[in-house]
Amino acid sequence: MDPTLSNPAPPETAEPKLKIYFLPNLLTAGNLFCGFVALTKIVEADLSTGYQDIRFALGFILLACIFDLFDGRVARMGGVESPFGREFDSLADLISFGAAPAFLVHRIVLRDFFPDRPEIGWFIASIYLICGAFRLARFNCLATMSSGGGSKEFLGFPIPSAAGLVSSLTLLIIQLNEKEKDLGRWKWAPAIVLVLLSAMMVSTVKYPSFKSLGLRSTSTFTKAIIAALFLGLIVVLRELILYYVLPALFTTYLVYGFIRPRISRQMRREIEEEDEDEIEGGAA
Repeated sequence: MDPTLSNPAPPETAEPKLKIYFLPNLLTAGNLFCGFVALTKIVEADLSTGYQDIRFALGFILLACIFDLFDGRVARMGGVESPFGREFDSLADLISFGAAPAFLVHRIVLRDFFPDRPEIGWFIASIYLICGAFRLARFNCLATMSSGGGSKEFLGFPIPSAAGLVSSLTLLIIQLNEKEKDLGRWKWAPAIVLVLLSAMMVSTVKYPSFKSLGLRSTSTFTKAIIAALFLGLIVVLRELILYYVLPALFTTYLVYGFIRPRISRQMRREIEEEDEDEIEGGAA
């Protein structure tokens, strides 16, 4: 008797196909590219001639925040969220919002304050990078374990917002000391904020994700007019927005995590624009 007849070969199983969606990952690649350029300009910066290269780097970190803002929304809008996209996004975030701000604060603050003990500056800057990596790893684990759709809350302060706060605050300090060759009496502020945000990223404070404010979200007529006027103000008063409004917005978001549990559910819903029907109906 032919042994192959009594022990037939198991049927071949198709290998799982890796899904890589073009547009969301292109935006993520833009985020990563901005982070790389920011790191390059920080390393090349000659502070004896001013902070022009640092301004350039800060602009690219903030531009990376814009790419990061839209890549997930584009994926959810098209229903093309994937494990690859989530991992690629985290890797890009670690460069643009983890390594770049840590390099930035070390370059303009910590390196000069510890000239005889450079390892102290390295250690302080590394705290932010390590906490950011832990925050991203925790986010991916929670997303994998979750059986539902996208969460309406972030556990810990999001690393893009942390990078945005450090960058916009540093840009403001540079602007206030534009005629000087140093950051003046506020020079320690970015380092202090960096350490504070390190703790906030790995904290258990919950922040709204605003994922319901996607490209398909609806709004009232009045709010649509206000949004349109705000876009106009960005064009007309772009320097005011860049130097003053952005630090205020990121700081407000940071503080909101602490006062959020103390306000009513109705007020919280109005602030966060949560559309319960859309979320419960299977919004990606």
